[in-house]
Amino acid sequence: MFSRKCQFALEAFVSVDVETAGPHPSRYSMLSIGACLVADPERTFYVELQPIHAEALPQALAVTGLDMERLRRDGLPPAEAMARFAEWLEDEVPASEQRPIFVAFNAPFDWMFVNDYFHRFLGHNPFGFTALDIKAFYMGLTGVPWTETNMSSLSARYLDHRQLSHHALRDAQDQAELFQKLLAACIEEND
Repeated sequence: MFSRKCQFALEAFVSVDVETAGPHPSRYSMLSIGACLVADPERTFYVELQPIHAEALPQALAVTGLDMERLRRDGLPPAEAMARFAEWLEDEVPASEQRPIFVAFNAPFDWMFVNDYFHRFLGHNPFGFTALDIKAFYMGLTGVPWTETNMSSLSARYLDHRQLSHHALRDAQDQAELFQKLLAACIEEND
């Protein structure tokens, strides 16, 4: 199936998940960020952010369990949160050794918020301009149609039917476990 072995020595995969107040960063705030190294999901980052927009979809808040008023009071200012995330990334993935690769389940959604906030508050994104989507990786690995890349299908096969919890850190760790198993399947395919 593959013409080359899956080799990732120069890359450090970082599983990232966010919870938000709505579907896009121009009108809705990113409320929390969870991240971990795919190779070691116990090496984690988690932060809750102060909202930068007043708008929030009730269904988005119901899914996350996060409260806008509490976050206004107790969340970190976004510039501080993003600086801490960038510092964690540099500590965990020193640029001189590896490149951090943003990995997420439905990466376009999470990436859109993280990229926007990094550029808005720090002026740059430590991940660069790319993200690796687990759904697309699975589709390419197995050849299944897009409709079979949903979490229900992958959870049944790789996570004992465990679903994402909508807590950014726990979801990042579950995504890391899922991606580890997909990488193992990629390597098996090449042996």
